Amino acid sequence: MLWTWIETLSADYSEPMSSPESTNEESTTLIDLDAIERDLADVEIALSRLDAGTYWVDEISGQPLPDAVLEANPLARRNPA
Repeated sequence: MLWTWIETLSADYSEPMSSPESTNEESTTLIDLDAIERDLADVEIALSRLDAGTYWVDEISGQPLPDAVLEANPLARRNPA
């Protein structure tokens, strides 16, 4: 589940995005490095939680995270409910 999401995330960053200033003839690739760094930090936290055996646990309440929460967001650390 987490690995599939990571693969999807990396594919998202490889897609070129057009610049609002670009014309139809001109295409520019924009990369939001801040967003990439935030996502990478979240992935690293998820992987460290996986190694520690706490990936499936809400970091605030200590209760198990429902599978549906992790399926919707593999980087979730808390139950939004």
